[in-house]
Amino acid sequence: MKPFHPQPEALPDEIAIFPLSGALLLPWGRLPLNIFEPRYLAMTEDALANGRMLGMIQGDPARGKRPDGGSQVFSVGCLGRLSSFAETEDGRLLVTLTGVARFRVVEEIETRRGYRRIRADYAPFLADLEPETLPVPRNDIMTALRPYFAGRGMEVNWEAIEALSDAALVTTLCMVCPFSVAEKQALLEADTLPERAGTLATLLRMAVHDGGDLPPTGLPS
Repeated sequence: MKPFHPQPEALPDEIAIFPLSGALLLPWGRLPLNIFEPRYLAMTEDALANGRMLGMIQGDPARGKRPDGGSQVFSVGCLGRLSSFAETEDGRLLVTLTGVARFRVVEEIETRRGYRRIRADYAPFLADLEPETLPVPRNDIMTALRPYFAGRGMEVNWEAIEALSDAALVTTLCMVCPFSVAEKQALLEADTLPERAGTLATLLRMAVHDGGDLPPTGLPS
């Protein structure tokens, strides 16, 4: 376990959540965020002062809206640790979240300074606290990647991609590829790294098969 990664007993029972559809945080992944809304600035400031952790979770479009107009959320999200942050001259915070472990929403609790909070259960996902080392279908993923990027007219640094470990390859692609909300949630909820990798390879092949005007990924060339 890395030095700043928390032990199971240090996982917070109550956490702030950042509901953001289309943004996927996975254990051990790194997600950059541009924080500018007042309630989320308050959330980030409070997290920095109290353990540096908050939850990323997607809104669930199938469940409609809450009475207050906010999004209903999926039942599973990912706890992130604020591993870096910087202030901007115009009052924004540029932060990076490092994924710690997935959680299941037990219940929503009272808001604080405008941001939402939940009671979280990590018990089904404690294995997330250790990096996964099980083999993944890397060849299937790499075979699907080339036509996937070609369909977007992108030139990619293949040496850099091929140098990634299996876990880093799967996590990075799951987080940056522009899959749908439901597809990203399926990747998040996959039980193991090999299962997530298999789902990833399937989604890449489906995107190539569907064709059409595909949005760009977040991968640098």
